[in-house]
Amino acid sequence: MSMGRVHPREDQVAELTRGQTLPLAPLHDLHLKFIAEVLTRAWNDLLVDRGSILLSGEEPEVNTLIETRLNTLLQEDERWSQLVRSVGRRQTISYDGSHLEKIPDLSIHLTSRSPSFPLIVECKVIDAPSRKKIDLYCNEGLLRFVRGEYGWATCEAFLLAYVRDGSTISSCLEPFLAQSRTRQPDPYLTDAMPVSIRESDMDLARSSHNREFCYIGQSHGPDAIAIWHLWIAASTQ
Repeated sequence: MSMGRVHPREDQVAELTRGQTLPLAPLHDLHLKFIAEVLTRAWNDLLVDRGSILLSGEEPEVNTLIETRLNTLLQEDERWSQLVRSVGRRQTISYDGSHLEKIPDLSIHLTSRSPSFPLIVECKVIDAPSRKKIDLYCNEGLLRFVRGEYGWATCEAFLLAYVRDGSTISSCLEPFLAQSRTRQPDPYLTDAMPVSIRESDMDLARSSHNREFCYIGQSHGPDAIAIWHLWIAASTQ
């Protein structure tokens, strides 16, 4: 797309958000923790027969398997089907309509929310030997939420890491964001550093990041977004 065609499209945003109050009401932490548990379960289920793809495949291959398994679980887990309608990769628009074909890795359509506003899960492989490092996770994952490309109408989103090099949130993400906060300006607008989710054996943490854009046609923006970081190790059994 040429730069001359990248411009806000108020009509697109107005039609998408018709009848909605932005930002949407936040989801309960218990529901978000449960979603993290089901994402982990999907991974563990797939390891049995699809381990080679999970441990060495390209990101789209892994994402497609996770998507399929999450939808299969709708037939197997009553609690999951009560919370979620479907999981897919849905095309969406940026906060101002300047981009019309944004496609997050996974879109979880919730039973309690309009299908137009799924819970977004952006996925990234973490594997330093393959040059898939934490800067990629943040620049091509986290920044998409900060800039309003993904999840701009909601108060929360997920970043899911497929970890292949032994990295953890505490050893890798936390020092990277801490260093970034010393820069002026902080590119990730970190409002609160990752805090581990208690009573969980997952590598799961929540951070908060400011968003400086305003909604089209309104004088306010969405405030900070809570990013739930779920890092699944390649060796998870």
